[in-house]
Amino acid sequence: MRRIILDTNFLMIPGSLGVDIFSEIERVASFAHEVCVVSKTMDELAEIALRGRGKESRSAKLALELVKAKKIIIIEGKTNLNADQSLVEEARPGQDIVATQDRELKRELKQLGVSLLVLRKKKFLNMTET
Repeated sequence: MRRIILDTNFLMIPGSLGVDIFSEIERVASFAHEVCVVSKTMDELAEIALRGRGKESRSAKLALELVKAKKIIIIEGKTNLNADQSLVEEARPGQDIVATQDRELKRELKQLGVSLLVLRKKKFLNMTET
């Protein structure tokens, strides 16, 4: 079973752009998979929900609610890393798929051979296999 690991900015898409990322994941992932997040992503979302303003804060709060409602698996990462570093450390090349919109993170993961799931045209998801 493959893991689809969601990044912070990806989880905020439903609140900021109104895209149902979970139905889109089901549309593009026609294989056995489980949706996950690293624990540092949860910490980052909680921080944005607390300290962010307006739409950003609401998007982070919605993301936290969706993680609970969809029963997304939380992967405990190393505590000395930030969310992106933890995600890079956790992602297994050729097995895992990382869902992110972060340009630098995408570049780094692509070099490592990790498949990506990205939002296209602000309305649908596209998977890039490596």
